[in-house]
Amino acid sequence: MPDHDDIPDYHGSSVPASTALPEQGSRLNVLLVTRGHPFDRDTFFDIFESNPDIQYSNVEHPAAQFMYNPEMAEKFDCYVQYDMPGVQFGADGPEYSEPPEFYKEGLREMGEAGCPLVIMHHAAAAWPAWPEWAEIVGGQFLYTPMQSRGIEQPDSGYNIDVSHRVSPAMDHPITRGIEPFEIVDEVYLSEVFEDSVIPLFTSNWTFSRDHFYSAANAVIDGQLNSNAGWDHKDGSNLVGWIKAYKNSPVVYLQFGDGPVAYKNPNFRRILAQAIQWASSAEARAWATEINSTRDKQKT
Repeated sequence: MPDHDDIPDYHGSSVPASTALPEQGSRLNVLLVTRGHPFDRDTFFDIFESNPDIQYSNVEHPAAQFMYNPEMAEKFDCYVQYDMPGVQFGADGPEYSEPPEFYKEGLREMGEAGCPLVIMHHAAAAWPAWPEWAEIVGGQFLYTPMQSRGIEQPDSGYNIDVSHRVSPAMDHPITRGIEPFEIVDEVYLSEVFEDSVIPLFTSNWTFSRDHFYSAANAVIDGQLNSNAGWDHKDGSNLVGWIKAYKNSPVVYLQFGDGPVAYKNPNFRRILAQAIQWASSAEARAWATEINSTRDKQKT
């Protein structure tokens, strides 16, 4: 297992961004939602600025919460989530909060309207006090022991700057042209709801306790890169999937912790293809069909 003495600089702090609504044109309009977890801003935003097929607006929490309703979503082809709201770190560990009711209801209405979401990396740890967010994502990263899907679970595991091999799990527009590739990135030993997702990518990393570090040890005790006194069952090796939230196509990609991953050409291609697919009429029709089938099974 790699030996890490400290946390990379890009996990330290980040500078607030400005927001501007997009101009209408031939490129896809993307709303990029950030804040709640620090990241290397210049390298991350370059992913979007260098993509000729999109134009993006960046909005941060808490202002971002007012963008979650069908009226605002009409201005965009896709929302990309690289945020982690609902978690406030303090000296005694993280404190959790639920989103306001208008945000919850707006997101549900967006689901009914088929608004697409591409969810990245640490956004799986967002809103831990609101279980519906984990169901939207298809999984959950837990900073402390708590319930997930009504079952008590230990805190999740992390390992930063791991070199691992990622392989496509199926033929899909998001995996098109992607051969197995190496990437240096953070990996999670966390909750993956395999019964409600369709796998896109798997990793050859060993998803067991001895290959990860305790999130609670880091955020409560200040013990970085430690798994002392921590236990966790073996986890899923899925690192990318699709699912439907109501009529909305949802993509989750575990990739994208820091500058090395941001610069990986395969990661950039996967993210670009995820945005293209999620924004397509094909993806919305697929999600609507999944939702309709699910509703019929309930009756």
